[in-house]
Amino acid sequence: MAIQQFRGGINELMKQAAWLQRKVEEAQKTNKDRTVTATGANEKVKVTATLGREITRIEVDPELLASDRELAMDAVAGTVNSALKLAAEEMEKEVSKATGGLKLPGVL
Repeated sequence: MAIQQFRGGINELMKQAAWLQRKVEEAQKTNKDRTVTATGANEKVKVTATLGREITRIEVDPELLASDRELAMDAVAGTVNSALKLAAEEMEKEVSKATGGLKLPGVL
């Protein structure tokens, strides 16, 4: 089977790349304020983050905080990391929808 020649040349390729970049930026802008919530320490810690990777809310059960402050702080740190990871994964899904599943290096 012979390799087909790309029709349209480099100009067409650049147009398609620019169009794809606009689609990615649009998906990121549209979804950056969407939120996800992660829980930790048997749901005694809840962290909400935006898909734009900003923490918007942290809730800690007062009993956990009163009983073991060190454990509570560790749980908050771990749950923040989980929330940010979840936000990144969700944003990646949205960008993937916009690009038709095409993986673009350096986009996220």
